[in-house]
Amino acid sequence: MEHIVFLTGRLAQPSLERVLRSMAAAPFTWEVREIGLQVAGLMTAEMVRRRVPAPVQADRIILPGRCRGDVEALAAHYGMPVQRGPEELKDLPRFFNRAAKAVDLSEYEVAIFAEIVDAPRLAVPQIVERARMLAADGANVIDLGSLPETAFDHLEDSVRALKAEGFQVSVDSSDPQELLRGAQAGADYLLSLTLDTLWVADEVAAVPVLIPRTPADEASLHEAVERLLDRGKPFLADAILDPIPFGFTASVVRYHRLRERFPEIPIMVGVGNVTELTEADTSGINAVLFGICAELDAAAVLTTQVSAHARRAVREADWARRIMHAARSRNTLPKGMSDALMTVHDKHPFPDSPQEIADTAAQVRDPNFRVQVSAQGLHVYNRDGLRLGQGAFELWPQLQLEHDAAHAFYMGVELAHAEIAWRLGKRYVQDQPLAWGCAAEATVQDLAGWCAPGTTMPAGRARGDVRAPAGTTEAPAGKA
Repeated sequence: MEHIVFLTGRLAQPSLERVLRSMAAAPFTWEVREIGLQVAGLMTAEMVRRRVPAPVQADRIILPGRCRGDVEALAAHYGMPVQRGPEELKDLPRFFNRAAKAVDLSEYEVAIFAEIVDAPRLAVPQIVERARMLAADGANVIDLGSLPETAFDHLEDSVRALKAEGFQVSVDSSDPQELLRGAQAGADYLLSLTLDTLWVADEVAAVPVLIPRTPADEASLHEAVERLLDRGKPFLADAILDPIPFGFTASVVRYHRLRERFPEIPIMVGVGNVTELTEADTSGINAVLFGICAELDAAAVLTTQVSAHARRAVREADWARRIMHAARSRNTLPKGMSDALMTVHDKHPFPDSPQEIADTAAQVRDPNFRVQVSAQGLHVYNRDGLRLGQGAFELWPQLQLEHDAAHAFYMGVELAHAEIAWRLGKRYVQDQPLAWGCAAEATVQDLAGWCAPGTTMPAGRARGDVRAPAGTTEAPAGKA
């Protein structure tokens, strides 16, 4: 059986030992070493090397989650795996449980078409820059949208510029002449053709997206699909996802009927009608929509990020497609794989009870303030005692920092973070920013924090291809 040495500080040692004792069924033996440091979060790799002599009789060493420094160098020094644990020791059971069920989130099947809806109003360099940003967030195909009664004189130049950058490009227009122009300039896809404009598909090599004459006219879409199948031409079929409450449920049923009738064809789902036109957090909306796409075995989605509340739609779509693909391929619920789409609330926001916080506070002998959050509110403590409140303004008079501007500023920031966390039900860790999942710009460390231990992270943002449409012999691509 594996033997693990956990390194910690004086204040955290009792809590760490309680958590480890509670893991009676854990497949390892353990010991805790306090390395002569009061606060575990101040531990560094160099400090560990100085204070923990080699060799260590163990199979693995686990450090506090906020331990700074080169962990790989420590592993080489001790000749065994050394890793950071979770930032909160109460998360250790979840940490080991999730590590045992490592999930590969590097794969996906749904390609993202990201539309630049105002392309006719942008100069070519602006379009290219926008495309780079969309691709960095996960887009596979850059969709050039047209505008009613607005000339797109630089359509060809835009397509050629994007192709020169290595992007796949689609042209999105209700004008067949614009579609022809875009395809002749090198566009890969055309959005969209109806039964009445199928002739365009015979004129160019670009892959068309087929739609019904009207959203409810399923028969016209089915006939268009059958005609291109008979001709052996590649395509994608889109039954049109209607916004809430204007037929959304009926449109989902249309997609289901399309899949039942044509089990093998590539389907596109335009999710922007729901994310853009529903004033709700789009991370949850995208999770549900991509769950539907996974069940439909959809090949692609068309999305936009125009409304301010949907400004992370492409990044959310990228995470959602990976999570739902993993859930479907593993035949499991989409849980315990990543926190990237949990942008507002946390599953375990308050790891410590008021009594546990009080027990820790009783050990403190210095004047520095510690801040923790429980279900009861904000706990602030130092050697002078423990204060409890439900907001920064309530606690401020008890801190007596009127003549210490620097400390007052620091505590104001921390208490504001803590109050937001308490009100929303988010995890608060002193001196750390609140985690907003993929709703905010993230560092590589943040990305790692969104995934279960052992999870294979998305390797960059590759410009993958759409899965080979019907009538082609190419192997499926789109695995980033």
